[in-house]
Amino acid sequence: MKKRMFSLIAGALLLILAACTRESGQANNEEANKPVPEAETQLVVKAVNYEFDQKVYHLKAGVPVQITLDNEDGNHGLRIPELGVKLDQAQPSTVITPDKAGEYEMSCSIPCGPGHKAMKAQVIVE
Repeated sequence: MKKRMFSLIAGALLLILAACTRESGQANNEEANKPVPEAETQLVVKAVNYEFDQKVYHLKAGVPVQITLDNEDGNHGLRIPELGVKLDQAQPSTVITPDKAGEYEMSCSIPCGPGHKAMKAQVIVE
């Protein structure tokens, strides 16, 4: 009796896991199948210990841009949360189309030492 109950519970759990995995896989496939816009312009952000190469970067609203992080010195990441940008050595580049004009904060996303908290720049979308 206990073996049969265990088998029923184990079978039910396997069915639930299979259904969850299938749904998760579909969501991942949909995300992977989204077309990536082709960049019309490029922005290379160079990072050295505790600073980016510029204090202000300018982008145009509605124009696809390839943003690339170039770590010249140290181990840094780049994050612009409002634009959905998060770059590091594993993913040093992405293409985005900023659709809303405004000022956005760029910061280092990898703790890089005592100057990490001050490692910031502005991104102005016009």
